[in-house]
Amino acid sequence: MQINKNKVASIHYTLTDNDGNILDSSSGKSPLVYIHGNGNLIPGMENGLEGKTKGDKFNIKVSPENGYGVKSDDLMQQVPRSAFGDQKIDVGMQFQTNQGQVVTITKIGLDSVTVDANHPLAGVELNFDVEVMDIRSATEDELAHGHVHGPGGHHH
Repeated sequence: MQINKNKVASIHYTLTDNDGNILDSSSGKSPLVYIHGNGNLIPGMENGLEGKTKGDKFNIKVSPENGYGVKSDDLMQQVPRSAFGDQKIDVGMQFQTNQGQVVTITKIGLDSVTVDANHPLAGVELNFDVEVMDIRSATEDELAHGHVHGPGGHHH
């Protein structure tokens, strides 16, 4: 069986940047299990998994355009320091805005704070080392709900 639309794929992966730094990994954990072709993964990852079979081991290189996007200066802005009240803030801290957007503090001035709404991996070329552990057809319930259900089903 091959990985294609509406198949449930189980994969182990290690994600690194171009300097070899490990950014994420399923090593030592359960495999990542997802429904293929439903937008559950970044486009470059899904494209690289298409047509693979159980036992395949391979690498996928994903450009920023097919990953978390190109870093956009439009998503960086300065906000008044007073917007954080008396809260202690540091560069690297993340906050959720009233609109639900996650921003990261990149610079703190006396009167203003620079925040970045780009995804932390925006602009980064991603390297996935992947092993396909299993493939099966998604159930009707999984397709209706848009996500994989574990053993014994899923109860909402």
